[in-house]
Amino acid sequence: MGDFRRLLSYLGRYRIDMILGAVLVFLETGAELVIPVLMSDLIDVGVAAHDMDYILHKGVQMAFCALFSLLTGLLYARFAARAAYGWGARLRDAEYQKVQAFAFSNLDHFSSASLITRLTSDITLLQNAVNGGLRPLVRGPVMLILGIVLAFVMNPELSVVFLVASPLLGAILLVIVRKIAPMYRRLQEVMDRLNNTVQENVTAIRAVKAFVRGEYEEEKFGSVNRELAETGSKTFHFAVMNQPAFQFVMYTAVVLIMWFGGNMVLNSTLQVGDLTGFLSYVFQIMNSLMMISNVFLLLSRSLAGAKRVAEVLDENIVLTSPKNGCTDIKDGSVEFRNVSFKYRADAEAFALSHVSVTIQAGQTVGILGGTGSAKSTLVQLIPRLYDATTGEVLVGGRNVREYDLASLRDAVGIVLQKNVLFSGTVRENLAWGNPNATDEQMWQALKTAAADEFLMQGKRGLDTDLGQGGVNLSGGQKQRVCIARALLKNPKILIFDDSTSAVDMATEKTIRDSLSDLHGMTKIIIAQRISSVIDTDLILVLDDGKLHDAGTHDELLARDPIYQEIYASQMRKEAD
Repeated sequence: MGDFRRLLSYLGRYRIDMILGAVLVFLETGAELVIPVLMSDLIDVGVAAHDMDYILHKGVQMAFCALFSLLTGLLYARFAARAAYGWGARLRDAEYQKVQAFAFSNLDHFSSASLITRLTSDITLLQNAVNGGLRPLVRGPVMLILGIVLAFVMNPELSVVFLVASPLLGAILLVIVRKIAPMYRRLQEVMDRLNNTVQENVTAIRAVKAFVRGEYEEEKFGSVNRELAETGSKTFHFAVMNQPAFQFVMYTAVVLIMWFGGNMVLNSTLQVGDLTGFLSYVFQIMNSLMMISNVFLLLSRSLAGAKRVAEVLDENIVLTSPKNGCTDIKDGSVEFRNVSFKYRADAEAFALSHVSVTIQAGQTVGILGGTGSAKSTLVQLIPRLYDATTGEVLVGGRNVREYDLASLRDAVGIVLQKNVLFSGTVRENLAWGNPNATDEQMWQALKTAAADEFLMQGKRGLDTDLGQGGVNLSGGQKQRVCIARALLKNPKILIFDDSTSAVDMATEKTIRDSLSDLHGMTKIIIAQRISSVIDTDLILVLDDGKLHDAGTHDELLARDPIYQEIYASQMRKEAD
């Protein structure tokens, strides 16, 4: 419940709407509770005395109460909807902004499918709790308390039935809520897995079709879907038990009231109008108890969503800008001072161990190493996508932790190993590198990345639609557009994380020649082919997270066994 109350702090200006909604429900309930009193008087006085004026007078009062109740109910619906959906929008904004601030290590704690569920269905549960639960949450207790008070005023003897029924109903509700509360969280976790299965299938649909694995994916989806259906069925099986249990207790109470009340009417100790009014209160109290039970069930489910949303909002951001962080990056020099890194604090082994190397501003550096040698991990420490566990990473002569994060990352252009393009046109994707870039600058960047050729062949040029995730481009074309996007940043440090692996050697050479003309920019190239780094100023050879050796091509070929082995293997393949 604490998570839910804390999330209510995000109501902001919609708090007034929620308060007004609660006041309107109170007024609506009060008007409805007056009607049985008027009805009792109408029957016992007006009907008994055949006083038509009195009947009309009470009828008008009852009509006024009914219309007043209708009006306040309509106004409540407006204010409650505005409060619920406004609150949901603010929560989504807050959660989305928090995710944008996450470091890579924060994102490792949540799957993408889980984050989507938390941003959508979990917050929808909270909205429904306000939109559908505020009215019964206020109306139920008000109607229950006032109904019982008025029932006691009308006939204390018959009201004793409520003193027996109420504790029994409370015990039933407590048992049901304690049973289903953990089941709702389980239901949302299964929803995460369903979303993850759908996301993977849609993202990799081409691979699924290429390997003819459609039936396998259908079975996998069917399995998760059945699990969701079974979990939901089991959860709501227990949730709906409250209704028959409540009805049994309350209708038993009604039968007892009718029995004792009927005897009192026959004995002339109770008037028919009073019994009719009392029964009206009985049904209102019964409805209020049903409302309260439904609110508890709704809250039980929304609390599971509140906890999951709060987990995202409470996630401790690992990487933040220092107060008054430096915004001026002097140059593109990079230095690693005895750097070690592991992805989790409780990990047994370091991904990087005791790496020390200096890269001068304007140098072109190649990085080679086998799979899992931590090449990508090393370069991700430069723009602080991760922080070094021990040691220091310096850019422009300063520790990267001293820089303002936005300024540091703006000075580092990185073309990731996994190429990411967004739905839209080439122009819109290139604008990520520089929103103010002119068409001329964009074409120049595309020319440097050898991407101008295939775009000039089309009719639309920069306005070519790339489709969802760049689906209309080949792997090599995606890489070249991503390189152009990074070049538009005009960064002091440009990192290529195996970003030319999908292009042919001739195109790669064209790109390397174009990049060599960019003076003053530090270029770091992770590659699998020695030909990609053979002409660089410095080559780093990584092995199992350690810097095995560093030097030029000739130096490494003369002394480093790992480099010699890679060279011999690749040259032999080229010869074959």
